[in-house]
Amino acid sequence: MNKELVIRSSSTVVDFALLKDGKLVELHKEDGENKFNVGDVYLAKIRKSVSGLNAAFVNVGYEKDAFLHYHDLGPKLPTLVSFLKKVSTGKVKDYSLNNFKFEKDIDKNGKIADVLKSNQNLLVQIVKEPISTKGPRISSELSIAGRYIVLVPFSDRISISQKIESKEEKARLKRLVMSIRPKGFGVIVRTVAQDVLVAELDKDLQNLVEKWNTMCAKIPGAHLPSRVLGEMNRASSILRDIFNDSFTGITVDDETLYHQLKEYVSEIAPGKENIVKLYKSPMPIFEKYGVERQIKTSFGKTVSMSKGAYLVIEHTEALHVVDVNSGNRSNKAKSQEDTALEVNMLSATEMARQLRLRDMGGIIVVDFIDMNKSENRRKLFNHLKEEMKDDRAKHKILPPSKFGLIQITRQRVRPEMDIKTKEENPNNGQNGEVEAPIILVDKMQDKLEKIFKNGTKKVTLHAHPFIAAYITKGFPSIRSKWFMDHKKWVKVMPRDAYTYLEYRFTDKDGNEIKA
Repeated sequence: MNKELVIRSSSTVVDFALLKDGKLVELHKEDGENKFNVGDVYLAKIRKSVSGLNAAFVNVGYEKDAFLHYHDLGPKLPTLVSFLKKVSTGKVKDYSLNNFKFEKDIDKNGKIADVLKSNQNLLVQIVKEPISTKGPRISSELSIAGRYIVLVPFSDRISISQKIESKEEKARLKRLVMSIRPKGFGVIVRTVAQDVLVAELDKDLQNLVEKWNTMCAKIPGAHLPSRVLGEMNRASSILRDIFNDSFTGITVDDETLYHQLKEYVSEIAPGKENIVKLYKSPMPIFEKYGVERQIKTSFGKTVSMSKGAYLVIEHTEALHVVDVNSGNRSNKAKSQEDTALEVNMLSATEMARQLRLRDMGGIIVVDFIDMNKSENRRKLFNHLKEEMKDDRAKHKILPPSKFGLIQITRQRVRPEMDIKTKEENPNNGQNGEVEAPIILVDKMQDKLEKIFKNGTKKVTLHAHPFIAAYITKGFPSIRSKWFMDHKKWVKVMPRDAYTYLEYRFTDKDGNEIKA
């Protein structure tokens, strides 16, 4: 399995495409104007507490107040408040927490009005970016993420990632971390720390402690509200979370970003910095790697899969609803049950990809094709869980219901990726939007595959002149790719009378072919 990260940069926006064996699995966007990223720490001011919600609204500098629930305060809130007050007034200049006195923990079932007051200063961290009409969601339980570990101030707990299954490895990591952990800090050991030497863990830990000290040094002179610790740029944070030995290439079209990434990769994986490459070709980088095409075909309401099967994805205010359709899939299976299982397994793989690609969150309900056998339903459930193992967002999958529905909850910390796949209608006098040519061509390819399977040899495609030109121009053209796939030439006939979306296949006698 090969993983590639392709990065496209413009003056204000940077796009990141993660490819797995050439297929787009994640798409991220970093907007230079977004100042409220997950992981950023702010020195903020409590505006008011609302007892009915047991939460407070906090001014972090965004147009809408941030939301802070009592359960997101963390048990060590009094210690954090005491530390902040002493640092702000200059009474504490040693930020190591070695000799700092910890206060009594707050009651886990307490009231927010008892622990926070209006106009009080507080250090908070963004845990969910502003989405739609809502401000950021924040927490006062701070954490600073590194490559192998996460540093948690005002704690003494050591936690090991549950994805590390070996008990011996868990014990080894816990023993190593206990020997290097600074007093007053808790540590969460990440999955990528498996089999890592103590020297690497210690280096990562020292970097995080340095970040903590730098943040604390900003507090005495900081204005309210202000960001005192920023998450690293999106490219580096993506690499920090997903980089491993399976990465074969990181390609970027911006020289400044190229040097930053090369330096960062040399830090986290010495010897692998050569996989970072600067792209200099005049062809746009996303066109070169086929990302643009995959974006167009993957983000519509309808998502096509192999052999005619497709998903229909609808977004409502409360949840996402996904319908699985077999389409006019050619049935090679022995029975209807086998066909349903085959389509469902294919759909589960695509569904796991779509969740990551669109960064869908909240409740997702998938209506798979009904299967009568419980062993098949169990096989589908296990397959979906396996496909979603690589998803870094917290998620939970429930077994299929009697109606064939599978319910998924997935954590959403950023706005969902929403990309338009329709274009302005070019037909004269007709308003509205139509599907992009690339999506139309995908439908043609599916139909053409069935036509040739049925034994038809001479085929003519009648289409709008725009579509005809799109299929025949360039090298290699779409038509020449069809020839390579099927070893049969398709004649393309431009038809001025056709509308933009209209097309027909005919045989050698001019009769329309229904596939």
